[in-house]
Amino acid sequence: MESLSTRVTTSVVGFALVCLAVYFGWTTLLPFLLVIGFLALREYVRMVDRRDIDVRRAALYLFGAAIVVASYPGWSAPWVGGSWREVVLTVAVGYLLVAEVTQPGERPLERIVYSLFGLLYIPWLLGYALMLRYTPDEEGGLLFFALPLLATFAADIGGYFFGYFFGKRKLAPEVSPGKTVEGALGGLLFSFFIVVLVTRLANIWSLPDAFLYAVMVASASQLGDLSESLIKRSLGAKDSGNSLPGHGGILDRLDSLLFAVPITYIFLNINVF
Repeated sequence: MESLSTRVTTSVVGFALVCLAVYFGWTTLLPFLLVIGFLALREYVRMVDRRDIDVRRAALYLFGAAIVVASYPGWSAPWVGGSWREVVLTVAVGYLLVAEVTQPGERPLERIVYSLFGLLYIPWLLGYALMLRYTPDEEGGLLFFALPLLATFAADIGGYFFGYFFGKRKLAPEVSPGKTVEGALGGLLFSFFIVVLVTRLANIWSLPDAFLYAVMVASASQLGDLSESLIKRSLGAKDSGNSLPGHGGILDRLDSLLFAVPITYIFLNINVF
């Protein structure tokens, strides 16, 4: 009961912080994402350290912060159809290559690959949250930002209960033994219910659009969870960290949203505009 109480308290406080950061726009959301990105990258660095894998730490933190800042859609585009995110990522790749050429050490390719993966997995995906907050505009972005939060939460709840009561067939036993096919389907159904409820109340999207989005976001949520489990298993870590009482690390709570938020942004830009 004490563990459950700690878990619930952490969830409530975290949810309140996210709501406040999102509501006031980029002035609060950007610093919030920078802090979350830094903590998540630090967990990633510590996990790879356990396997004696070296990464360019300073470059990870510097370019990670730059990618998040560059994700703000209010900046003037560097060229028609381009974004500063692409510029920062390109410079980061160039720096990682030049750094290994000028200061070669053991396993240079490994250091480049793991450093670049860290940038793509955390700050690049995290930056979509800032982009989604202003899609299609500052006012509408509030609703569309809430959608992946609610849909992911619904997928987790539905997956847990369906898996607990009906789960028999393992979804990915080598990666996450607790996940079942029945749980994944239950998560999809509950996510669809929540998406339809929200979109009907807001008077947006047709039923087929809501179903398509529910399938995409629930699948992305599951993939994000399984991907982080794969990373932890590969690096010999049970949890990504211990910064969140009752939950583990930042990445343990962020994993589903790292995929659900980008897929929402992509869905909106393909399907709405």
